[in-house]
Amino acid sequence: MVSRVIPVDQFDLVIFGGTGDLARRKILPGLFRRFLSGQMPEGARVIGAARSDLDDAGFRDMIGQAIEEFGGEETADKDRLAAFLECIHYVAVDATGEGGWAQLKDLIRENVVRAFYFSVAPSLFGALAERLHGHGIADRNSRLVVEKPFGRDLETAKALNATLAEHFQEDQIYRIDHYLGKETVQNLMAVRFGNILFEPLWNNHYVDHIQITVAETVGVGGRGGYYDKSGAMRDMVQNHLMQLLCLIAMEAPNQFEADAVRDEKLKVIRALQPVDFHHIVRGQYDARGDEPSYREDVENPRSHTECFVALKCQIANMRWSGVPFYLRTGKKLKGRTSEIAVVFKDLGHSIFEGDEKRHRNILAIRLQPNEGIDLQVTIKEPGPGGMRLIDVPLDMTFADALGDDVDEATDAYERLIMDVIRGNQTLFMRGDEVEAAWAWTDPIIEGWQTRNDVPKHYDIGSTGPEDAMMLLHRDGRRWREIKG
Repeated sequence: MVSRVIPVDQFDLVIFGGTGDLARRKILPGLFRRFLSGQMPEGARVIGAARSDLDDAGFRDMIGQAIEEFGGEETADKDRLAAFLECIHYVAVDATGEGGWAQLKDLIRENVVRAFYFSVAPSLFGALAERLHGHGIADRNSRLVVEKPFGRDLETAKALNATLAEHFQEDQIYRIDHYLGKETVQNLMAVRFGNILFEPLWNNHYVDHIQITVAETVGVGGRGGYYDKSGAMRDMVQNHLMQLLCLIAMEAPNQFEADAVRDEKLKVIRALQPVDFHHIVRGQYDARGDEPSYREDVENPRSHTECFVALKCQIANMRWSGVPFYLRTGKKLKGRTSEIAVVFKDLGHSIFEGDEKRHRNILAIRLQPNEGIDLQVTIKEPGPGGMRLIDVPLDMTFADALGDDVDEATDAYERLIMDVIRGNQTLFMRGDEVEAAWAWTDPIIEGWQTRNDVPKHYDIGSTGPEDAMMLLHRDGRRWREIKG
């Protein structure tokens, strides 16, 4: 089987914050992989822009070291790495002043795709957008990539959207969420809308409930200062989990086109009902041995910020009325798992005498680790002794099923950056999506503050607070296992 790769046009990609951690760990190693795969056309250029006083040679040395550290096995090809580094340039730019902008304008070419990646704090977005416009560096055909957080509440999200809209049209703005670049997330739409097997069953007549879990084994690490002001609700639920919820619940768009897809996602967010505070659990991990607690990690002994959230929500529309969606995310948990599980209803009647076990079909979409999809089905247990039923998965791990056609090294960032160059906004959030998500999230956070809600404590290496288990047990259901 031969993969068909859509080519990209000639481009200049400017990375503001080009010396930062994200550029070094993700963006530039990802672009090197696209270079190796032949997706970067000959002559394409990547321009780093930051405050550091570097020249092209100094920046290339920095990026070469970063690629060797974070790039994987492909960095063994030193000749190809050297050829890629020849595509790299650097300009020292003052984001809030005038230094370096004339040099950047002279370096940018005419008649190529111009893309600008804002890998900087949101407080600099306005200054950068204003100077790109004022110096004539960005034109109507330019593209702007912005990283989350897209605000910290509805008010700041609106202000951020308004700032960007002063100099860029909505069809030029690419709000990047790397979760949407994962192979399995994109396959959600293929599975749902490309197979007649599932679409007739994708509703409240056949689906009992849906679980979305993003579990991490790591703590807050060096992000303590940021994270303690944000928390899991802002950092994960409002964007990553919300987007997964939209993709699993949305109606079929009339075509696979950016605004058609995003229109349907927006309808899901607007149909989300307010969440009762009894249906939300917040948590913080405790210390274990030499491993510090959350409060020690963020150096705030009185912190009430959550690093774990579990909640039950409902979508008020004809398709999903009565079907609960259970969302769960947390740090320092038992295992690293990102999964969407569609749990179908029980059979109305079993014809098999003596079979008292509940058998359910479950479609599980694994985002990490080992991206893939499996469908749990009920079969006869092999061997003599009568009709004994067992549940087994029909497993499609992409690397096993597709072999060489799966590029395991491909990172979500590099897929999405190539979509920017192609001008495809399908997997990027629109401004009204972001604002609608905050409009649903804000009352939950405000409710915690009003009630002076205190997170429940849980053990490192567990599945989270006991109250999160009860969230499903009260409904006669159970969370799927987080595997260590």
